[in-house]
Amino acid sequence: MKHIARKRFGQHFLTDGGIIDAIVDAIHPQAGQPMVEIGPGLAALTQPLVERLGHLTVIELDRDLAVRLREHPQLSVVESDVLKVDFRALAAQMLTNAARVTPPKIRVVGNLPYNISTPILFHLLAQVDVVEDQHFMLQKEVIDRMVAQPATSDYSRLSVMLQWRYDMANVLFVPPESFDPPPRVDSAVVRMVPLATPPEVNVKTLETLVQVAFSQRRKILRNTLGKWLDEKGFAGTFDLQRRAEEVPVAEFVALAQAV
Repeated sequence: MKHIARKRFGQHFLTDGGIIDAIVDAIHPQAGQPMVEIGPGLAALTQPLVERLGHLTVIELDRDLAVRLREHPQLSVVESDVLKVDFRALAAQMLTNAARVTPPKIRVVGNLPYNISTPILFHLLAQVDVVEDQHFMLQKEVIDRMVAQPATSDYSRLSVMLQWRYDMANVLFVPPESFDPPPRVDSAVVRMVPLATPPEVNVKTLETLVQVAFSQRRKILRNTLGKWLDEKGFAGTFDLQRRAEEVPVAEFVALAQAV
């Protein structure tokens, strides 16, 4: 029975064989690696992945699709909203060697629902300590913001909050006709590799600081971030005669550390 894509789940199923092969090549799965796929859908990417891995854990919210996926002998199915999944607990469950004290780092992949892609990215950011790497298909304009450099129109809060913790690259363009039904936007695949030695910073402080800085991106920081720093009693030096989009990630992190 044909599965009809459900708009409320943001479903767009990948059907282009050439694109699927290119994504799998970019992920480069190896036998035995612990991997989690978010939103496997009709298993277009799932099948070539599991053929190389031997076993794959998938997270699927759609009950009908979850029933189908459970019939696959090489899949472990987590039927859940991904935003409610504890990835640290999931990593612990995926231990392949009972003698290991710590869980393995997991690889995470998926064609993310465009309507909740940013919340998913921040949900994983909070649990990045158990992640080896991430490969996601997303709306191209979101990936453009994720990898954007300072002094560009795409540089944003999302750029800063992800780049302080990940090395990221846009690895593949995916046109709308690669899906059924076709989305109204271009897509792309991003590779996200957690930094081995990220700077130590209070994430909540950084998050608030960056949010304030980009709250009115056309204004110079003296009118936004300056007031916030005064309230915090910040006595250090920071060039507030710039717009938020002109400040490199490292400077935002250094300021959060100083505050």
